[in-house]
Amino acid sequence: MIRPGGPADAPRAFAIWRAAVEATHGFLSDTDRDEIAASVEAMLPRAPLWIAEDANGGAQGFMIYADGTIEALFVDPSSHGQGFGSALLAHALSIEPACRVDANEQADNALPFYEARGFTRIGRSACDGDGRPYPIIHLQHGKPS
Repeated sequence: MIRPGGPADAPRAFAIWRAAVEATHGFLSDTDRDEIAASVEAMLPRAPLWIAEDANGGAQGFMIYADGTIEALFVDPSSHGQGFGSALLAHALSIEPACRVDANEQADNALPFYEARGFTRIGRSACDGDGRPYPIIHLQHGKPS
């Protein structure tokens, strides 16, 4: 089930983020990981969250979605492959069929996930949004206009 999230969901979303980043973002330096974590933890209580819940109502993934863009999509690594990420993505596409997302080039799970679901590469940045040396691939669902 996908539902809107709120400030009360922020601690669980942060725990999901931390576990997912530890599992998939080994390329981050410890310093960068800590700096990013502090920013994410501070931002989550006011972010436009969507929560993917399991049958027992436990949050297994979250998405930050705003203005036709998936700003973040993370699933608890213990739940990878169970459809939570796909459900969140389907929800975003139901809002905006041509939505966009940025993915770390070095996160080997992100690009295959999005490309397998119809996203097309539309650009690349050598650094992340804060100027760190982590390349970002810009994607859009469907054929770019």
